[in-house]
Amino acid sequence: MVNADHPISSDLDVPTLGVEEEFLVVDPGSGRPVQVAAEVVDLANRLGAELQPELTRVQVESNTPVCRTMREVRGHLLTARSVAAAAALQAGAQLLAVGVPLVGPMAQPFSDSDRYRRIGEGYGLLAAEHGICGCHVHVAVPDRETAVQVCNHLRPWLPVLLALTANSPIHQGVDTGYASWRSVLAGRWPCSGAPPYFTSAEHYDSVVDMLVDSGTVLDRAMVYWDVRPSDHLPTVEVRVSDVPATVDETVLLAALVRALVTTAVEAIRRGEQAVVVTGEELRAAQWRAARDGVAGEGVDLVTHRRVPAAHLLRRLVRHVRPALRRTGELRAVESLLTKVLRNGNGAVRQRRAFQARGRLEDVVALLTRDTNQDWVPETAA
Repeated sequence: MVNADHPISSDLDVPTLGVEEEFLVVDPGSGRPVQVAAEVVDLANRLGAELQPELTRVQVESNTPVCRTMREVRGHLLTARSVAAAAALQAGAQLLAVGVPLVGPMAQPFSDSDRYRRIGEGYGLLAAEHGICGCHVHVAVPDRETAVQVCNHLRPWLPVLLALTANSPIHQGVDTGYASWRSVLAGRWPCSGAPPYFTSAEHYDSVVDMLVDSGTVLDRAMVYWDVRPSDHLPTVEVRVSDVPATVDETVLLAALVRALVTTAVEAIRRGEQAVVVTGEELRAAQWRAARDGVAGEGVDLVTHRRVPAAHLLRRLVRHVRPALRRTGELRAVESLLTKVLRNGNGAVRQRRAFQARGRLEDVVALLTRDTNQDWVPETAA
């Protein structure tokens, strides 16, 4: 979770934000997950970076403090990845920013925590196979009622954000045919994917209470919808994304998410209702985004036709342009997006490396470089 030691600001013009990234810990040569996450967390914390264990013993998570600028976000992400990678090397492993394990058994033992053990007992193989890695962006909002309405406004943009960050095409040593296999696996949970359209905070709470009371979810933290109001912070949490391959791609995601939230808050204050997109429409768009990613097509939720994913991404930037201008991030976002569309995101680059010689070792090497930001850094952000 995002560090809450400092107050989160809900200033309309420039709300604060925080970013969580999840990583796999793998064998440096084969990419097979290794169960040393607890050791990596301990070593990293001694080196000055606060990491947390995740559900399984092959995952770790980093959290930024509360940030006001994308420069701050980028600095904290670079530091966390650098220290976590160093800790992994000391533990004889490699840190990878990748959505799913490239190879090896999906089922993994659970981390040593009472809550994780309860999840394991309650959800069996579904939980054991949850060694997948995403990225969550928290953005401050004025109040809980606004948070629920912001989620409504963000629902149509969730597939576009997924396509942008897709970074999990290879699993069990083969190309899955999907840019984001992580999102397909994550969709097996009983409370996942795009949330329903909620009329109020009371409506939201009644649905979540039903899920908890019925035993469908263990607690409110297991509401794994792709966007949700935080139950412990005054934020909206967007959690649709694979963990991006590079820090620059995470910064791009964070800037777009904050701009979307800011734009939504302004619309709510003007009395504008969010467009109602049905669950079926969103499911279709999410599936297409998971399959094609940034290099293929997406579903235009206005016309219901397939269009290039790049077209939807440029539409998103146009939608949030006033918010990006206000923070001075428009040029950096346009530059970073141009780079992704030209060079490909994590899924495109993984697939390119794998197809060249059919060697997983080449994909591990690529992901190692990307995780540590060795590909042409973008400092403008």
